[in-house]
Amino acid sequence: MRKRYTIEIAATSKLVVFCPHELLQDTVLKKIAFGSSSIEVDFVPHSKNKNSIVISKEIQKLLLFPDFAIKLYVFVDQHVLTIGPLVGIFTAGFTPFPIRPVGDRTNFFAKLLSVKTSVGALPFVFGEQHINWEKGSINGYFFHDNSWQTFEVPFPHVIYDRLPNRKSERNPKLVKVKETLQHDYLIPWYNPGFFSKLDIYERLQQDHSVSFLLPETHPFSSFSLIENMLSQYGHIYIKPINGSLGLGVHQILYDRSEDEYYCRYQDREGVNRLRKYSSLEGMFQTVFANRNLDKMIVQQGIHLLRHEQRPFDFRIHTNKDDSGVWHVTALAAKIAGRGSVTTHTRSGGEIKTIAEIFQPEECHFYTEKLEKAALLLSESITNNMEGIIAEIGFDLGIDKHGDIWLFEANSKPGRSIFSHPELKEFDQLTCKLSMAFAVFLTEQSIYHPEDVIIW
Repeated sequence: MRKRYTIEIAATSKLVVFCPHELLQDTVLKKIAFGSSSIEVDFVPHSKNKNSIVISKEIQKLLLFPDFAIKLYVFVDQHVLTIGPLVGIFTAGFTPFPIRPVGDRTNFFAKLLSVKTSVGALPFVFGEQHINWEKGSINGYFFHDNSWQTFEVPFPHVIYDRLPNRKSERNPKLVKVKETLQHDYLIPWYNPGFFSKLDIYERLQQDHSVSFLLPETHPFSSFSLIENMLSQYGHIYIKPINGSLGLGVHQILYDRSEDEYYCRYQDREGVNRLRKYSSLEGMFQTVFANRNLDKMIVQQGIHLLRHEQRPFDFRIHTNKDDSGVWHVTALAAKIAGRGSVTTHTRSGGEIKTIAEIFQPEECHFYTEKLEKAALLLSESITNNMEGIIAEIGFDLGIDKHGDIWLFEANSKPGRSIFSHPELKEFDQLTCKLSMAFAVFLTEQSIYHPEDVIIW
């Protein structure tokens, strides 16, 4: 049975752990472990506080346990009492400034680390430069008592990947760190990489439980492919396979009555453009002159529902909880800016709650429909993609017939929807479940390592 105890530190040098009698009833405990550290100690029952475990100052130093009391989970296996989970959040882009150690993302990480008390996990942020391979320790950034503090801790039980972009993900140094910690130290690593739009499409297309949610999508191959899709759908999107934030997205429309082509896109200065062309060739020579079309996909255009004459779609966050079960944790509508090819706020888009878009009955109907689709997609991605996935951000649309469509799935979703005042609590919920899943993953790695560890 899973239970949390307050871990207290006593001013003594003895290698003695005082713990509730219930932990000593069914097994003989010989070691205490924290992260990758473990030492042999004596266990003595105490009756003073059934909800606390007291370790000596000497044990705290040997285990590299941070010098503050906190309520954590306890796992008992093979005569070892493990306290945790210790969660390493791996990222890049550190600064030399103590109050802003991760630059513009410092506030997000502070929010993420602040859920430790409610979740019962001990998270810290680190980069490759903070690892001491010889000692098997990390100088991690903790957010404690509303300030950033650094503590030397052992290698964590699990690692949550928060690398900021594909460039850092491809960095050979960081790739090596990930491989070493996963394969040599057997540390489970969750949310391990950015998704490719084409890869997601090709894998989900094979799954009949979700394939009906996918718009027709192909790698760019020829003008005839575009002509055929325009003839069938009236408009299409051309997107970078590994794009994000709506960058590089182009909408192409064909006006049958005038035999003219239109291209809507955002130029390099961030201005929304709509240009007319008499031929596809002319459009591509102008708009796509400096783009590598081999790295683009062509996607069916969907006639989305509109609000105040502007198309809108939805961002839905899903997270696994501390039992490994998927939940919808946030849902918001994103309305396209005037003349924008996407609904991103950086292109003039606007965030609204679903209740601000629909009347109550419609709101309930579409909320259920969107949440069901997001949970189906989450399960499918879990089953069809490599790695341990515990968090996804979906961009879903609803067409004029009320059908749901998947536009994108993001393994590291942006958080712009949480700027809406009515979505603040969901911001907190996504942070909480991101850390709560670490409890489940730690438990699995101790009791069922074959299910979660890459050997």
